Amino acid sequence: MTDTTRVLWVNPIGKPAYDDPMGALMGGIKQRDTRVDVVSLNTRLLPDHLEYRTYEALIVADMVRLARMADGEGYDAMVIGCFYDPGLEDAREISGGTVVVAPCQASVQIAANLANRFSIIIGQEKWAVQMRERVTAYGYAHNLASMRAIGIGVPDLQKDCDFTTARILEAGRRAIEEDKAEALILGCTCSFGMNEVVQKELGVPVIDPILAAFKMAEFLGGLRRQFGWTPSRAWSCAPPPEAELAGFGIFSAAPPIGNRVSY
Repeated sequence: MTDTTRVLWVNPIGKPAYDDPMGALMGGIKQRDTRVDVVSLNTRLLPDHLEYRTYEALIVADMVRLARMADGEGYDAMVIGCFYDPGLEDAREISGGTVVVAPCQASVQIAANLANRFSIIIGQEKWAVQMRERVTAYGYAHNLASMRAIGIGVPDLQKDCDFTTARILEAGRRAIEEDKAEALILGCTCSFGMNEVVQKELGVPVIDPILAAFKMAEFLGGLRRQFGWTPSRAWSCAPPPEAELAGFGIFSAAPPIGNRVSY
């Protein structure tokens, strides 16, 4: 085993447009002995966002296949790059020795260490119920002060970053003043590059989910290397039997990778 911590970031859509900017962001904050590979999917007829449960359901099987691949290729950690955390538990079950991380869980875990109450700034009200379900399942419902929507869909978040940032500032200020939030989480990985301005203006921690998930993956990948802390495979964490997997031929096809960039 080399000294390099290897992280696989999965862009869970069939479009590579975000691969380079997200990879460059992580490449700028990674430790010297970390390598991050960013991949997007080549599965046909995938949307360019996952705002709807319908779209999200289409990529869960791909997350499972990539988790299996990540273990086979020796990755220390894999990140599912969507704030809905699609297929997280499913991917973890089959990931072997690779730790699987996702942005929502990583963000709320970090926020809860910095504040007693946090708000999540979401793009559209449509997202609120599903994201609240996630936060509750992770055990942080009592820390959630509110969810504040800015009325911008995923494909438009990066089109005019000044406008998006202004809407986040407005929603964040209301979350702090009216909902008593002590920290904010940006509830979409496509809101990258905006947290520093909002944090400086509002004076509370503002968690970027890409930074949170990547740093969590890098940290847990390092623990795997240093202490051998790999995912448990006992009881509820047990994976499907290898004989069954071979018999069903589930992983006989190549992983659904379209584009790959490394940093």
